[in-house]
Amino acid sequence: MGAVELKPLLEEGLSRAVLSKPRRDSPYSKVTVRPVIVDEELRYQFEYRQGEKVTHANLLPLEAEAALAELIRRDFRQALLQTPAHDYQVLDGEKVLRRPPTGKPAELAHDRRKRRLLEEGKPVPFLVELGVMTPDGKVRAQHYDKFRQVNRFLELVDDVVPRRSLRIVDFGSGKSYLTFALYHLLAVERGLDVDIVGLDLKEDVIERCGALAHTLGYEGLRFEVGDIALFEGAPADVVVSLHACDTATDAALERAVRWRSEVILAVPCCQHELYGQVHDNELEPLLSHGILRERFAALATDAARAQLLGVVGYDAQVIEFVDLEHTAKNLLIRAVRKRDSVETAAMERYRIFKERLGIDAALERALADVLPA
Repeated sequence: MGAVELKPLLEEGLSRAVLSKPRRDSPYSKVTVRPVIVDEELRYQFEYRQGEKVTHANLLPLEAEAALAELIRRDFRQALLQTPAHDYQVLDGEKVLRRPPTGKPAELAHDRRKRRLLEEGKPVPFLVELGVMTPDGKVRAQHYDKFRQVNRFLELVDDVVPRRSLRIVDFGSGKSYLTFALYHLLAVERGLDVDIVGLDLKEDVIERCGALAHTLGYEGLRFEVGDIALFEGAPADVVVSLHACDTATDAALERAVRWRSEVILAVPCCQHELYGQVHDNELEPLLSHGILRERFAALATDAARAQLLGVVGYDAQVIEFVDLEHTAKNLLIRAVRKRDSVETAAMERYRIFKERLGIDAALERALADVLPA
């Protein structure tokens, strides 16, 4: 980041950060950062202000260090970083002034609101119908992991989805635990006017989900049989794609980009495409082992997707969805649209990445007409 190193500040105990005086091209008017405890782990909560619009993201320490450095370098001419030992004022991303501390020590409060979006002991109709809860609200032991996953998903959604009428499409909705959860959060808990469509190729699954939506009285939730690439519905404000297999995820991402959807939530699955493509002589000790090659190719696929979304105007993050002990499919790509223009510098970084690994990603091919030449 130039003259200031953020890692020592985080180790010193960052209690608060305020980023102000945005640069001309910054999408934010102000950003504040504070430490919180979420699910018994340290996170840094970023509050992004865009005029009257406010969004939040809870990042792990390494993610926070990278995000804070990028914001200071790219978006703001002034930053105040407070620790118990010092105040640091960063000017124009380079000049650093150190002063005696003026802030109070951070209180690492639990982010209780987010941890209790769905509370055990309070019956949630769709979870009762799906067998996750008993009628009195007790979570069944064999389904506690599913209950935890649903809460984690809603926490990630609640941070970024706008508080207004929304049209949402869930590509590859499957059994639709999370589709029902999304409707419950937005329509039942938040009182928003939402129109949600769940799309899947399995007719029997769609029939069961549609019957359950009718039983629950979820009038703004419907399910249709169909293929992502052939879907002809109206553009969506939010696109969800959970465990769409291999390049079906890329088809969902392409559709969201062309719709200019405000929010994208994708949990990739079975990323086979780059397995046979990736090549790097210096990484041969890793790539020569099948299981390691498979995992590396999956990570490279998601890295390429996130970078390409950044090129076309999204702030894209790859976030832990659920712990590895529960499922190997534990990454979620969460992207929020920030600008209408493409970013040539981000495209150049992507080209360096793809050339190093010798890959040709499906999403790049799908968006060839909108990417910088």
